Amino acid sequence: MVLQPSDYLNLGNLGRQQLLVDFQGGRIVSDAGLLAVRALERPLRIIADLAPLLPDPRSPLFIQHSVEAILTQEVYSLLAGYPDHNDADQLRDDPLFQILADVTPTSDHRLASGSTLARFQYAYTRRQAQLPPEERDVLLEVRAAQLQRLKIVNAYLVQLFIRTRSTPPTDIILDADATDDPTHGNQALSGYHGYFQQHQYFPLHVYEGHSGFPLAVWLRPGTASASLGAVDILQTIVTLLRAAWPQVRILVRADNGLGVPAVYDFCEDNGLDYVIGYATNAVLQRATEHALADVELYYRFYGYRDEHVQRFEELGDYQAGTWRQARRVVAKIEINPKGSQRRFVVTNLEASPQVVYRQVYTQRGAVPEQPIGEMKNGLGCDRLSSSGFCANAFRLLVHALAYAIVVLFRAATAAVPEVATATVQTLRQKLWKVGAVLVTSARRICLHVSATWPGQALWRRVHEEVARFVAQQTAARQALATG
Repeated sequence: MVLQPSDYLNLGNLGRQQLLVDFQGGRIVSDAGLLAVRALERPLRIIADLAPLLPDPRSPLFIQHSVEAILTQEVYSLLAGYPDHNDADQLRDDPLFQILADVTPTSDHRLASGSTLARFQYAYTRRQAQLPPEERDVLLEVRAAQLQRLKIVNAYLVQLFIRTRSTPPTDIILDADATDDPTHGNQALSGYHGYFQQHQYFPLHVYEGHSGFPLAVWLRPGTASASLGAVDILQTIVTLLRAAWPQVRILVRADNGLGVPAVYDFCEDNGLDYVIGYATNAVLQRATEHALADVELYYRFYGYRDEHVQRFEELGDYQAGTWRQARRVVAKIEINPKGSQRRFVVTNLEASPQVVYRQVYTQRGAVPEQPIGEMKNGLGCDRLSSSGFCANAFRLLVHALAYAIVVLFRAATAAVPEVATATVQTLRQKLWKVGAVLVTSARRICLHVSATWPGQALWRRVHEEVARFVAQQTAARQALATG
């Protein structure tokens, strides 16, 4: 095709040459690197095994996109950095996303629109739409589907963690933490939280402490207490883990938001270890006054040698009025140029106070703080924009599923240092966001990446490691199936 001068955008000159831009470069995609994720996700059937578990009240007469296709489209959109349903209207004709959804890019089959994704999120159906709302029995089915999906996906995260372990673990850490999720507009069950000084939701996240794998994410009202539902959430996780590994040692680790009697009782009744932050009070302040005075005296004389001084104490017989028994409290007394502070944790571990605090409790900086940061900053999980609470809760779980794939992708590429510890943003920048020209024929679909792309050697190494990981997982699964 011969282009006319009006088909170009003239951007001036570069030396003696004109600098022109046109939009006739062929079918070019911008996220070709996500095919490395597809090479992991599809053979392991991460999305394919979840899809048939989800109740779907949609009328078969109006279904054009299967549950698996919708979940695939949503997950890969999040990985590519498109966190909103509105983005689907621009991506539904993108050849790369069609390939990811197992749709031939030369076909006329468009992916789901943003409104279709939103309706699925609400479990919306046109069945009985001709009847008045009070006569639509299907609305009860819709509500049940909304609630069941939340339980199903959360349970599936634990099951996915279990079946992707190469060897049974000797110990598991359950890192639980509540985090703020700002809301906008009149979103159901949004509430003003005085500590965060904003209208928000207050979801509870649970991650496995060694791997950072998401095990549960439950959306909660904005004014909920940090411990709301924690026991039920932990109970589900522990039951599934112990069904797979009866002898595994489980440690619950959390900040003082979960420092309530019900959580301590649950851990003790179920043989779980725990290290949980505890808010200060007058009794604990008095019990550690002498230790604080000693630290301040030491700092007055030797602070020039060490600007940060810490001391760890044990209170072995502390019992709050709401506790059924006395429990061990570990105190950290610290002084630095900005002043002094005392922090406390409640634990049933027998290790020294210093080990309990430094080597166990403070590791929360890696998990769950980093995974929550990646869920927000890398995958946009705090952009829940639906008005319905259950719709937002399900959308949050789709983010968790996407993050589970990221964690497995990093585990698969553990031998590639540039990827093994990379954040979602880094993976997207270095590996996933790469342009390619799509060329199709009767027998092939080929994506031509630039010969000068600096990440091609890294991409090849990643592809090899992913293939090796998938082969190991597939062999282990087949061995388990055959007994």
